[in-house]
Amino acid sequence: METVEVILAMLLAVIASGYVARVLPIALPLPLIQIAAGAVISGVFRHGIALEPDIFFLLFLPPLLFVDGWRIPKIGLFRDKATILELALGLVLFTVVGAGYLLHWMIPAMPLAVAFALAAIVAPTDPVAVSSITARVPMPPRLMHIVEGESLLNDASGLVCFRFAVAAAVTGHFSLAQASLTFLWVALAGIAAGIAITFAITRAHGILQRRFGEEDGVPVLINLLTPFGAYLVAERLEASGILAAVAAGITMSYLELSGGATPGTRIRRNVIWDALQFTLNGTMFVLLGEQLPDIVRGALHPAGGTPYDLWWLVGRALAFSLGLVLLRFAWVWISLQLTILNRKRLGRQVFTPKLRVMLATSVAGVRGALTMAGVLTLPLALPNGDPFPARHLAIFLASSVIVVSLLLASAALPALLRGLEMPAEPDAKCSEDDARHAATLAAIAALERAEKEDGEDGSRAVAHVLRLYRHRLNATDAVGGNGDAQALKRTERSYRLLALSAERDTVLRLARRMDISDETARRLLRQIDLLEARYQKN
Repeated sequence: METVEVILAMLLAVIASGYVARVLPIALPLPLIQIAAGAVISGVFRHGIALEPDIFFLLFLPPLLFVDGWRIPKIGLFRDKATILELALGLVLFTVVGAGYLLHWMIPAMPLAVAFALAAIVAPTDPVAVSSITARVPMPPRLMHIVEGESLLNDASGLVCFRFAVAAAVTGHFSLAQASLTFLWVALAGIAAGIAITFAITRAHGILQRRFGEEDGVPVLINLLTPFGAYLVAERLEASGILAAVAAGITMSYLELSGGATPGTRIRRNVIWDALQFTLNGTMFVLLGEQLPDIVRGALHPAGGTPYDLWWLVGRALAFSLGLVLLRFAWVWISLQLTILNRKRLGRQVFTPKLRVMLATSVAGVRGALTMAGVLTLPLALPNGDPFPARHLAIFLASSVIVVSLLLASAALPALLRGLEMPAEPDAKCSEDDARHAATLAAIAALERAEKEDGEDGSRAVAHVLRLYRHRLNATDAVGGNGDAQALKRTERSYRLLALSAERDTVLRLARRMDISDETARRLLRQIDLLEARYQKN
């Protein structure tokens, strides 16, 4: 029962953190507030949650990575694929080698293999933390796409390096050829599993839906279970479940364009995923804060080892965290110079980035949930029964990197991002107004065909709908240049909002009088709210 109370307290802490972030006079990142809330919960209950890393991976990472892959802008991902791969693969290997030797030099008692394992698990970045930090000071879209794409793809490379470093620490052997082949299998099989499972689930669901029909909640539940299915199948194949979840999300975003889901399903699905994403993200960082007191105690007083001085630990943690930032800056600078040289060689236009761009990219490498969960999977003992060397120290340093990277990003990113210029995003082939105009023309054409086919049976109804669409077509033509576009938009928006407000008041009044059912009222209000949200954004 006490564990249930702790879980409920953590969920309340997630809710409260959103309000605290708005009340505080200084802009602190939401994950940092949630970590502090978790530490408070640990002190109040004096009973932590026994965190099983495998269960943590399964419950938290697949849905979060799935929704990130689902919602990431695909145009930006493929346009900057070279830069993203340089960061997701090259930077991870560079970090493992550089930070591993740095750790072994700073702490000679930590074996080199353990240092490499720790460097590998702190190499992957976390887009969730960066998003919370940049909420108040927006990051240029192109830089945000690069950081998000990197964080989606570098998890697999970091975990593979971590797996082989741990194996080397346990067995004392390491094979570069075997590690390379394993990495290819883990990555390619994981991506293939995610794509195949998503296609299979979507196809089977479509067949069952057309043949038997279904309840309203079934499509949403299937969508929620898809990342878990992709993750588990990939893990059974000894591939990357993380990459499988990302691939499943990206595949789902393309399948969604087929129009198989009903509008109601899309609305419910988006609302549920928004709530689930906020809850899981917040719970992860609250969990980290709840584990922190035990992590610090374990590092200060390792079992069977010499106790460490607190300030010695703090100094090493800060030095290691800053070393990671410098390594990231060095790689960003090198990769940018190589990119510039290559574009000059090909005769393409060259954008010379300012120092602030490189600093912002370096500071944006915030660590998060994967680092926490991964480092906790370090073995407790070696095959001969001896304790795993420097295990508590490694967990403490990884946790410190998460906290320090959050603090550094929250302090430095707003200043670095303010007024930062990046290459402009290429314009889409079709603007929103163009798409709306084309859709209206298609609707008019379909109605005109229906009017000819149905004859007089539906002529009045078709004529009424045609008038509405032709009125919309005239409005979009005016916005396109035949008239005062801005004045027309403002006038139309104000009248539409006025009408929607009157509609809502009437529906609420009918619901209070019980003239309509609650279900009907909710359905009508949802439609009105969605229309109002659309016009308020314009």
